[in-house]
Amino acid sequence: MTRVLIAQIGAAHGVRGEVRLKAFTADPLSVTRYGPLETEDGKHRFEIEAVRPAKDVLVARFKGVADRTAAEALKNLRLYVAREKLPPPADDEFYVADLVGLTVETAAGAAFGTVKAVHNFGAGDLIEIAPADGSASMMLPFTETTVPTVDVAQKKIVIAPPVDV
Repeated sequence: MTRVLIAQIGAAHGVRGEVRLKAFTADPLSVTRYGPLETEDGKHRFEIEAVRPAKDVLVARFKGVADRTAAEALKNLRLYVAREKLPPPADDEFYVADLVGLTVETAAGAAFGTVKAVHNFGAGDLIEIAPADGSASMMLPFTETTVPTVDVAQKKIVIAPPVDV
């Protein structure tokens, strides 16, 4: 089962078990719509009891987390939902989970590699590609210019890398 990262727990908030929660969804409060959230391995589940918006984050309380010590133990934990619980993306949108593993081809149709990951360090999305020749992975801007075609159904993307790649 494919899981999609939708939130990450930050620091404890107050003394009653609340935590800061960074949502990775278009509507931050939608994290409450998908049922219990899970760790990536699916071994731990977290049910949101209450959530409210705060500056740049949500403040959430999880069932069974009743004090600051328990909340602090969750810091930096990433929370996922099963891919099938999410709505289909719009035509020009993609879930990262749908992109990882896709075949990468050049505009001329030559095999280039495989999508390893998609990153965002604050200046826009970057697509990490593991080249077919086994060389070190590379990152390219995930823009329409550099990645003109994404075909999830055909399990491939087409890239038009800068000339120095």
